[in-house]
Amino acid sequence: MRAKVYVTPKAGVLDPAGKATERGLHALGFGEVHDVRLGRYITMEVDGDPTDVTARLDDMCRQLLANGVIEDYLFEIGESGVE
Repeated sequence: MRAKVYVTPKAGVLDPAGKATERGLHALGFGEVHDVRLGRYITMEVDGDPTDVTARLDDMCRQLLANGVIEDYLFEIGESGVE
């Protein structure tokens, strides 16, 4: 199965990269942009029963892929080879 994992800073956590990107967009004339937050997008193939894969992905996120103190995560599971 193809898994997509999204990791983003929690609300209220400073995001210097997001602020720098927002300033850059404003400098380029995109003044309508605000509250830019940068995160990570991770894709992977995971073998197993869908119920087990969900639990395993949650474990992966909590233990390695996301820092639970400052980041939130969510994931999607789909068919292999589907983007």
